Amino acid sequence: MDVYEAVTSRRAVRGFTDRRVPREVLERVLSAAAWAPSASNLQPWHAYVLTGGPLAELKQRAGERLAAGDPWDAPEYEQYPPALKSPYRERRSAFGEQRYGALGVAREDLEARQRAASANWQCFGAPAALFCYIDRDLGAPQWSDVGMFLQTVMVLLRAEGLHSCTQMAWAKYHKTVAEIVSPPEGLILFCGMSIGYEDVAVSRPRTGRAPLGETVTFVGGC
Repeated sequence: MDVYEAVTSRRAVRGFTDRRVPREVLERVLSAAAWAPSASNLQPWHAYVLTGGPLAELKQRAGERLAAGDPWDAPEYEQYPPALKSPYRERRSAFGEQRYGALGVAREDLEARQRAASANWQCFGAPAALFCYIDRDLGAPQWSDVGMFLQTVMVLLRAEGLHSCTQMAWAKYHKTVAEIVSPPEGLILFCGMSIGYEDVAVSRPRTGRAPLGETVTFVGGC
């Protein structure tokens, strides 16, 4: 698989088989992803990979919290601005309509939407998950570096025939994740990432992208 195919075939997969992801594949991906760029080579990411018993325990604890109706943990960062302006508001709305529409969930059916969202905390059935932390003392440029690391991981996973789904949803249960991975104090959980082999029986439409002219401006001749 060449790099263009890896990038364009990457998507958020929300249905995985239970097929084991070999440890050596995960190590190969993460060793290569360490070469992702970061300003002044700070490498501000802290990744924890869960499989087997520890991941099963996390899923169980998250499921118990969900079933008990426990409130989400206090947010440690703002996932979206309080009022998204155009065109971001429309893009987010279109994504929600497409995702839940594919599941046959009406916009006004809040209970059904919540049930669909609960699959996040089961990693959509994935047998492996990565949890990415960043030092709370670092700033926006370092958060950008973490994003580049995560994108590199996802593209490399595609090169290995794997799929993934990044999930800020796990930040809502950051205390539960911390019970399993025991991160040092001072780290913030940015997101989780479900990793595995796609369950092709789970049909999901792929979200589109804005036309190039909407997001890119060429200045000067080429």
